[in-house]
Amino acid sequence: MNTPAHVIFAAAAFARPGQPRHSAAAVAGALAPDFSLYAMSITSIYILGIAPERVFSTLYFSDAWQAVFRIDNSFILWGLALLVAWLAGARAWMVFAASALMHLALDMPLHHDDGRAHFWPLSDWVFRSPVSYWDPAHHGGIVGPIETAVSMLLCVVLLRRFHGAAARLAICALAAAQLLPSVIWALAFA
Repeated sequence: MNTPAHVIFAAAAFARPGQPRHSAAAVAGALAPDFSLYAMSITSIYILGIAPERVFSTLYFSDAWQAVFRIDNSFILWGLALLVAWLAGARAWMVFAASALMHLALDMPLHHDDGRAHFWPLSDWVFRSPVSYWDPAHHGGIVGPIETAVSMLLCVVLLRRFHGAAARLAICALAAAQLLPSVIWALAFA
């Protein structure tokens, strides 16, 4: 799934008015499994000057990058984080870990060639789903619009749930971040 969709889904599941710590934890947890991807990509492209094509066709699939992705995309590690947070009674940390687990649960069935080793450190096995959220060769032309439609419906739910201007602005920004790539691709290939 696209990162904005992960945030939208997690916010719909865990964010509530009057609970800013839990709402922030939901958003942060949804972002956490993709953080290393963004950090390494931005560093590679904008600081090291590596072409985006090389970053996403070679470096992304390299052993070094995949070793990092094994850590922040591990059901095992996020499950342990949730357990520790639960044992400590740290509700915001529970929401953070649960949002990260939700991210993984939604990612796993929607990645074909670009899946992750979600069961590290127990296994380096990668599930290669027959479905992709983006790749047209694996139903991305169907799954992508469904993801976007559900994301927009969840944004409506969030707009009805949150009435503050800042929250509503953030929700609209997430909706735009989810929609914008679709609009750009549609215009580029029209």
